[in-house]
Amino acid sequence: MGLGVLKAGRGLELRPLNLRDAKALFALVEANRHRLGRWLPWPATNLCLQDSRAYILRVRAQGRAGLAQSFGLWWKDQLVGIAGFVWIDAAHRSAAIGYWLAQEAEGRGLMTASVSALIRHGFRTLQLNRIEIRAGVRNQRSRAIPRRLGFRHEGTLRQAERLGDRFVDHAVYGLLASEWRGR
Repeated sequence: MGLGVLKAGRGLELRPLNLRDAKALFALVEANRHRLGRWLPWPATNLCLQDSRAYILRVRAQGRAGLAQSFGLWWKDQLVGIAGFVWIDAAHRSAAIGYWLAQEAEGRGLMTASVSALIRHGFRTLQLNRIEIRAGVRNQRSRAIPRRLGFRHEGTLRQAERLGDRFVDHAVYGLLASEWRGR
């Protein structure tokens, strides 16, 4: 199943990534590497243009297999971040959303709008029953998104992710189709 463009309002579109996006993606990662590395493990492995190309090929293959869906966030014709379903479990009709945004695009409601579009897509198009979001316990900006969108805090996974030489606890948020306000 091919992915289409998701409109998120505010002049924001979620577009499936293509190889022609690799240069813009790598430039965005490079410009935001230090701050992204505080919360995410993968910036340490995306060190050249070829790494961004490999990421795009991997997420496209996962999308074709129905295992994940990744979108570039395009605002004012600029790539400003990535959001999508980092895993999809079709048998249990559940999925997890992951996201990151360039520093210069923060504070404009773009990620909230993007995640809201993903929720709508997940419940309406993918027919999911449950969507979850995990965020580092100390990452208040990331945790604000699920709170703002009506997710319930379901608990904390202790030392759930290794970031360099430290382990980070994750706050887990969940939203059920029956709880979703955007019907």
